Amino acid sequence: MTSGSSFDLTLALQVAVQAAQEAGRIQQDYVGRAHTIATKSSFSDLVTEVDGLCEAAIRELIAQAYPQHAVLGEEEGEQGQAGAEYRWVVDPLDGTVNYAHGFPFYCVSIALERRRDGESERLLGVVYDATRNELFTAVQNGGAFMNGQPISVSGTPTLRTPALLSTGFPYDPGDSRNLGLLAKLLAMGVPVRRPGAAALDLCYVACGRFDGYWELGLKPWDSAAGALIVQQAGGRVTDLAGVSRPDGPVIVASNGLLHAGLLEVLNAGPETQRADQ
Repeated sequence: MTSGSSFDLTLALQVAVQAAQEAGRIQQDYVGRAHTIATKSSFSDLVTEVDGLCEAAIRELIAQAYPQHAVLGEEEGEQGQAGAEYRWVVDPLDGTVNYAHGFPFYCVSIALERRRDGESERLLGVVYDATRNELFTAVQNGGAFMNGQPISVSGTPTLRTPALLSTGFPYDPGDSRNLGLLAKLLAMGVPVRRPGAAALDLCYVACGRFDGYWELGLKPWDSAAGALIVQQAGGRVTDLAGVSRPDGPVIVASNGLLHAGLLEVLNAGPETQRADQ
């Protein structure tokens, strides 16, 4: 499936960048203030008033430019024209727990997808880290960029080079499925980090700071933009079976060179059989 020639992706990217930067401005304006904090699925699944303010600002800017489009946001769900061909997928503050604790690893994530005949394709992705003023962007078949400069995945050939990986953990305290996967990689001596913002983890794979990343149970807004940025930077994003997809029960992203090796480790043993259920 290819995007229609009548749709201007350059303009859409400008709208996404403007919305991401506005949300980033809101985030930084509220840094250091006392936040109104609530929980969602568990005591560690936090939401602040800043999440809502950022999503509202993003939705307003998108609606001004594309009133006929739908928007799927983490906080307010899907709104807009039912069955709209174009849908924006928004995480207004990825890394809320980090943000609420003053840990400077969080971002805004905005993607645009086109839906037709029961299929969807990602057209663009924008991830903005306001703490470092790093803007990651990608357009379908157009490469990936950070602050306007081309980026590409690392050249690390194998896990034992060693590679530097990242992962994350579900908010459900009873969900320990990823611990077995992590243990296998740590036992091999592979360094693994857990920064706490999936969209930035993916962008760090895209620009070569990480060689690979995996996580269980992500939502579409967590990985929609970052997955496209990785792919446009020359990397791979799949499920555990190696099927290309931006989300699912388990997402695995890498520079491509070590992807097969990472999948082999993650698929070895009973832990992964449970993880992909």
